[in-house]
Amino acid sequence: MSTALPDAEALYAELLRQLKPRIGADTRLVGIMTGGAWLAERLHRDLGISAPLGVLDISFYRDDFDQTGLSRNVKPSSIPFDVQGRRLLLVDDVLYTGRTVRAAMNELFDYGRPACIELAVLVDRGGRELPIAAQCCGASFEVPADQVLVLDRKDTGTFSLSLSATHRERANARPEP
Repeated sequence: MSTALPDAEALYAELLRQLKPRIGADTRLVGIMTGGAWLAERLHRDLGISAPLGVLDISFYRDDFDQTGLSRNVKPSSIPFDVQGRRLLLVDDVLYTGRTVRAAMNELFDYGRPACIELAVLVDRGGRELPIAAQCCGASFEVPADQVLVLDRKDTGTFSLSLSATHRERANARPEP
């Protein structure tokens, strides 16, 4: 069964439209690696934000770290501004269980106590395990539980969405050595 996915560029345009009136002088954008960071970079530019952009790699804050181990692609987080008392806009590509957002908030609080944290996502696919909701969202639609919704960024900087097998299914599909 094939699931038709919406155009990621149209979802981006909708997210941008929702965010424009929410951006103030005290707003700081923080993207979650990798897809959220891509979105945050482009939003930062398209919204004309002059304050520096923050990027989080939440690998050490994940609650499944002991099960999944450490990725070879861990990069340092970069928050080049004072978080204390700031209005933060946390950006991610896909909102699913809420665990990634929880990990990102835990890391942000290590930098200080923000005035507030709002969440912007390209897609809300449902399936929440934690009480977390996005204030701005390009679209909400269901994705089969055995699929992962993946944001891809082309060399031109444009976005596309694709579906792939879950991490567990991909690991099980690998041939034995």
